[in-house]
Amino acid sequence: MARERYIKTLLMTCASLSFLAILLIFLFILKESLPAVTRLGIPNLISANWDPSKGQYGMLAFLSGTILTTLGGLLLGAPLGIGTAIFLDQVAPSRVAGVIRRGVELLAGIPSVVIGWFGLIILVPFVARVTGSSGYGIAAASVVLAVMVLPTITALSAETLHSLPPELKEASLAMGATRWQTIRKVLLPAGKEGILVAVILGMGRAIGETMAVQMVIGNSSRFVLNPFRPTGTLTTNLVTNMGEAVGDFRSALFAQALVLLILAMALIVGIRVITRKKEA
Repeated sequence: MARERYIKTLLMTCASLSFLAILLIFLFILKESLPAVTRLGIPNLISANWDPSKGQYGMLAFLSGTILTTLGGLLLGAPLGIGTAIFLDQVAPSRVAGVIRRGVELLAGIPSVVIGWFGLIILVPFVARVTGSSGYGIAAASVVLAVMVLPTITALSAETLHSLPPELKEASLAMGATRWQTIRKVLLPAGKEGILVAVILGMGRAIGETMAVQMVIGNSSRFVLNPFRPTGTLTTNLVTNMGEAVGDFRSALFAQALVLLILAMALIVGIRVITRKKEA
């Protein structure tokens, strides 16, 4: 009994330290961003004007760049990841599935800077030739992010499909449904919560990516909706300017970091809501 209490106390301490670390990070970023909110004002911080030399610290261009690149990456990566998961779990022979699964795992281990480098030397010139633009922008960043979220979405979606009761598939086939009808009308609806969690986790990976996106998005402070024009994201702006920022400039960057942290927390809350519905 004493040993069990010791283990329970140890585990509780580890969990408490993890929560405390997250809380301290949030409080520190909040504290550092408050001077920007009080001295500069929220209208300044959420505007589309970014010119620190003139006291303009609007994050709208970077926030829109973050959201658009994340959504673009998911629009490209989520269907590909889910389709790959269906192929691995339901279609491919075990030997072929094993080879492809190892390839997906290796893709997850490639450093983001390497993926960004390939995007810079291959993808950006290709987009420039096709569109007549500079090649930098949301489109190139979305393709890079699609490659980066693919392993997460594929692995979790395949695990979700694999964990479904085999009776679902057997009953559907026994009633005369084809394999594709079984996948589309039985397995995918049954595993939709787990697949949605996989997509949200992939979004969490995409929304916080820095180096790969920085290399292909153009690092501009302009608010754009054209996917083939250079822009920036919250993460790229932070990594570009934090080293030399002081005073209100530094506090404004912390305000952007706070917004990014809130977005990540919102994704986590979304996952918890989905999983609770699934358990209920």
